Amino acid sequence: MARIVTLLLGCTLALSMSSAQAETSLKPRIGVLTDMSGTYSDISGKGSVVAAQMAVEDFAAQHPEVKADVVSADHQNKTDVGLSIARGWLDNEHVDVIAELTTSSVALATQRLVTEKNKLMLITGAGSSDMTGKGCTPNSISWVYDTYGMANGTGRALVREGGKSWFMITVDYAFGEALERDAVKSVIAEGGTIVGSARHPLSSPDLSSQIFAAISSKAQIVGLAHAGGDLITTIKQAKEFGLTKGSQNLAALLIYISDVHAIGLEAAQGLYLTTAFYWDRNDESREWSKRYFERTQKMPTMAQAGVYSSVMHYLKAVQETKTTDTATVRKKMGETPVNDMFTTNGVIRADGRMMNDLYLAQVKTPEESKYPWDYYKIVGTIAAKDAFRSVADSECALLRKDGA
Repeated sequence: MARIVTLLLGCTLALSMSSAQAETSLKPRIGVLTDMSGTYSDISGKGSVVAAQMAVEDFAAQHPEVKADVVSADHQNKTDVGLSIARGWLDNEHVDVIAELTTSSVALATQRLVTEKNKLMLITGAGSSDMTGKGCTPNSISWVYDTYGMANGTGRALVREGGKSWFMITVDYAFGEALERDAVKSVIAEGGTIVGSARHPLSSPDLSSQIFAAISSKAQIVGLAHAGGDLITTIKQAKEFGLTKGSQNLAALLIYISDVHAIGLEAAQGLYLTTAFYWDRNDESREWSKRYFERTQKMPTMAQAGVYSSVMHYLKAVQETKTTDTATVRKKMGETPVNDMFTTNGVIRADGRMMNDLYLAQVKTPEESKYPWDYYKIVGTIAAKDAFRSVADSECALLRKDGA
């Protein structure tokens, strides 16, 4: 009889422990919403999904009680498609946080949705500075860069080097408009002038008319306010039409390592750029990037590296607070410095801007490149406080409330 009682007590204790573990198990769901097939697919796309999955796997190895999973979808760079997917995830598929986004028009619309639904958004590919400016919410974090940081870094550096007159070639939607606006402000603030501009639709196969307008302007610097396929097309056609054979130079205001890889060093050599991440910058970035390369056969862009960093930081906050409650997790993320392969001592402000250093780089010549993906010379570090819009200049009401 005593043995039966002991067995029953043991079973009861086991069931109780199993129940307690089930209750304390955390199951955050991460939705990676990105461009899988369009002009930005190399920048983010499937590589961003891989980065999110790596973060979940790496975190689970240390904290098996956090059972996160990843879902993903292609927003096709269309706001209505992106919103429909995001709404379905939040309403029906128990997604707690939406990551990546890529396209600013999609991101700005989704930002409003996650605020309405009280969920969280981690922006790594979309760049409009309005997301932490007039559009800021307590529910979104811009992790990697924004148009202000990119334009400020490259624009100011080139004006200081003597590139005083600028012509802008700009993609005609929210991202391009913000990048041009922020570049123009930086150039003028540094004493430069804007002599003209030309716009084009997203994913343009032919940018010859914009290039010829830039050549005719005789501007010293032709600023490229676009990214991905549009940027690649412009640089290749600019070389074809001889834009850089004279006294004019190109300034890529937002360029990813995937773009340089597609263009090739012969055409891209000498370009100045601003980046938030470079795979070969230090031992930690190299170690992680080589693991990423094993899965994708490509080195990560700053957007893809940002996905890993932001998802890991989110999961740490979930584990430490023992909840997926949006306000609680967001508060913890803001209280915890970001120290990883992406950045050192990054801080998330109340407006959602993760304050990370940026790097001024120059694309190497073919002769300078010593091994595959050896593309950048880091020529300077731009401290976060100098790279991003200051609190005093921000339109975000959350900064006034927070006093940050």
